[in-house]
Amino acid sequence: MLQELTIKNFAIIHDLSLTFETGMTVLTGETGAGKSIIIDAVGLLAGGRGSNEFIRHGESKCALEGLFSMEGNLTTYKLLKQYDIESENDDVIIQRDIHRNGKNVCRINGRLVNIATLRLIGETLIDIHGQNEHQELMNPERHLTMLDQFGDESLQKIKDTYRSTFSRYVETKKAYRKWQNSEQEFAQRLDMLQFQANDIEMAELIDREEEELLEEKNLLMNYQKITNALSESYDALQGEESNGIDLIGQAMTEISSIEDIDRTYKQFSEVVASSYFQLQEVASDILREMDQMAYDEDRLNELEKRLELIYQMKRKYGESIEEIKNYYEKITVEIDQLQNREDHVNYLKAEMDVLSKELIDEGETLSQMRQVAAVKLEEAIHEQFKELFMDKVILKVYFFEKNQDEILNGAHETGLDRIEFYIATNPGEPLKPLVKVASGGELSRIMLAMKTIFSKTQGLTSIIFDEVDTGVSGRVAQAIANKIYMVATHSQVLCITHLPQVAAMATHHLYISKTIIEERTETHVAALSEIEKINEVARMLAGTEITKLTIEHANELINLAEIQKDKNLNK
Repeated sequence: MLQELTIKNFAIIHDLSLTFETGMTVLTGETGAGKSIIIDAVGLLAGGRGSNEFIRHGESKCALEGLFSMEGNLTTYKLLKQYDIESENDDVIIQRDIHRNGKNVCRINGRLVNIATLRLIGETLIDIHGQNEHQELMNPERHLTMLDQFGDESLQKIKDTYRSTFSRYVETKKAYRKWQNSEQEFAQRLDMLQFQANDIEMAELIDREEEELLEEKNLLMNYQKITNALSESYDALQGEESNGIDLIGQAMTEISSIEDIDRTYKQFSEVVASSYFQLQEVASDILREMDQMAYDEDRLNELEKRLELIYQMKRKYGESIEEIKNYYEKITVEIDQLQNREDHVNYLKAEMDVLSKELIDEGETLSQMRQVAAVKLEEAIHEQFKELFMDKVILKVYFFEKNQDEILNGAHETGLDRIEFYIATNPGEPLKPLVKVASGGELSRIMLAMKTIFSKTQGLTSIIFDEVDTGVSGRVAQAIANKIYMVATHSQVLCITHLPQVAAMATHHLYISKTIIEERTETHVAALSEIEKINEVARMLAGTEITKLTIEHANELINLAEIQKDKNLNK
């Protein structure tokens, strides 16, 4: 659900902040006041195409920000987790800045994302429909997805199973074709891999070898510095001329003689004694280390040669010994496959045959479940059509016949089916593709019928209707108003309208106006009270001149709308 929207320097909007509620919100106002501009801003937050033409004249950039609640929207949850975007309290904050130089900066919960990711996540939060935009209905490729949305949980499960099988089938088929390439190519590949494997084997690399060799080399290269430091340290501690340990021993003897007098002296004595014995021990260790140390130039050369070999192997096969070993394991498997190529090809062929059978079986089961869902969808839509005064219109989910000989070639990620919505708008007319015969008004009502059905299960938090009621009036206008309200009982709805019937059904009413400040046009938005709502509906009914009669008519229309709402909720 869209909770808050902030728009800065966008078209004629200078600085605007809006708060939205659940249910049905209508936006009305004079032409050119900025109603559609607000919807355009929301569309950009959902990943719409941006342009510097949106930027208010004289400004360097426009800034948009939306706060959404994704409570219960599992699709959004999964996508945020997939893209490692953190969220708190079920909130999603989307920010988008468009700069004059064309640069777009998009953030979701503070994290920078590209436009593709913004669109992917935004589409799970917002669904925008304009008077000339019926993307899903006008795109036959989307019809199958719409049908599946109407299917039950068992259909979704078999669809997921089919998708997994399809993915494995495609990968196996790809590997099978790869292994059918020319003998010469595979022979060359085998020679190269055998050379690399032998090269790695000859190196006899050991885990952590490089780190240990570098430590030993560092000791030999700093031999003189180390021996000088150890010698000077030992002389300072137990040398013949100056003996630090003996001096500390004297201090220990003196302080111990008074440790019984006061607790403070006891602490002094303990610290000095501890230091004395520790220094004795470390002096012995230093002497032992000096006796064991020896400079070996031959060993240093060996280390450098070995390290150079490791560096060469890393340049060729990986960035670490671990990566080189992993690469070795990988190519030995491929070498075995190449040496037994015929067996491997036969294995892939058998695997492909098994997967193809599973794919067809699962695809046919999915197809049967879709046909059952299609009948239910047709019946549900027809019931909606009756309420939209389209009871003579017939919508049919048309399944294209599958060529059994080429069924695998026609398989796709979502199944074996290819469907399209067909309609007959008048009795006696044949069914034809919806995208070719439906008028704009029919498309609006068909889309509303589907949204009424799908909004219960689709999971979209905000559905926006941008003047989808254009060109209708009377009882059809009232029917459309009822449908939009029904959609709003399951999803938040924002609706731009010029119809008083639709405005009367709204739970919340925002009025958009424009004023001129310092010779610049600015958009303002006001939430209307009940009395203000009556006046606005009266204006929509009468036009410029509002009379007592139009006020009464508006009041009656709103009262009838409240009665209709109760009827809708009790259905």
